[in-house]
Amino acid sequence: MRLKIQHIIILILLFAFASCSIENNATNTIESSKTIKYLALGDSYTIGHSVCDACRFPIQLQTEIKGILSEKDSIITKIIAQTGWTTTNLKAAIVSQNPSNDYDLVTLLIGVNNQYQNKPFSIYQQEFPELIATAIAKAKGIKERVIVVSIPDYAFTPYGNGNPAISSQIDNYNLFAKNYCEANNITFINITDITRLGLLQPNLVATDGLHPSGLAYEKFVEKIFPEAKIKLGY
Repeated sequence: MRLKIQHIIILILLFAFASCSIENNATNTIESSKTIKYLALGDSYTIGHSVCDACRFPIQLQTEIKGILSEKDSIITKIIAQTGWTTTNLKAAIVSQNPSNDYDLVTLLIGVNNQYQNKPFSIYQQEFPELIATAIAKAKGIKERVIVVSIPDYAFTPYGNGNPAISSQIDNYNLFAKNYCEANNITFINITDITRLGLLQPNLVATDGLHPSGLAYEKFVEKIFPEAKIKLGY
C-alpha cells in the first residue's frame, strides 16, 4: 500500500513538473514576440505628396524592416507630417498629437518649407535642434535610435528648373543639419544627391513635377534601411 502511495506521489510530481514546463514554454513564446514602433516626422517628403501610400519612404522602410523580423514580430508606423509644414508647424503638430515616448526608431526630415517660404534661416537654426531633442525624447531618450534625413533638392525638378539659388539655399540647410548631427553623434543620411538626378532621370520625380517619385523614395530607403537595421539590433 505504501509503495502505491509513493508511486502516486511521484506521478503527481512528474505531472506538476511537466505542467510547469509547458507553461514556461508558452510564456517564453509569448515574450519572444515583439512590436517595433517607428515614428516618422517631417513634411511633404515624409507624407509622400503625389505618390501612393505604400510608395512614401516611411512605409517602404516599414516594409524592409518587416522583412527582417520573425513571423511573430510586427512593426507599427506613425507618421506626423503634412505638405507645407515648416519646423514651426511640425513642432506644433507634435505637441498637439503628443505621441508616446517609447518608439524604437524615429526619422526626421524637415526644413524645405522654411526655405521655400523664405523664413529667416535663424528659425531653422533654433528649431531644428529643438526637434532633434524631441525626436530623441520620443525614441525612449536614446539618440542612437534617431535618423535625420537630408532635405531633397527640388531645383532638379521641372518646377525648380535647375535654379542654382534653390540648390545653394538647400545646401545651407543641409550643412547646418549635418554639422549639428555630427557634433552630437546623431545619424545623418544624405539623400539629396539622389534628388539631384531628377532632371536627368525624370522617373525620380513624381507626376506633380516637384516631389520625389516612389522610385526616388525607394532609393532613399536603400540608404536609410542599413542604418535602421543596425539601430534596431538586426
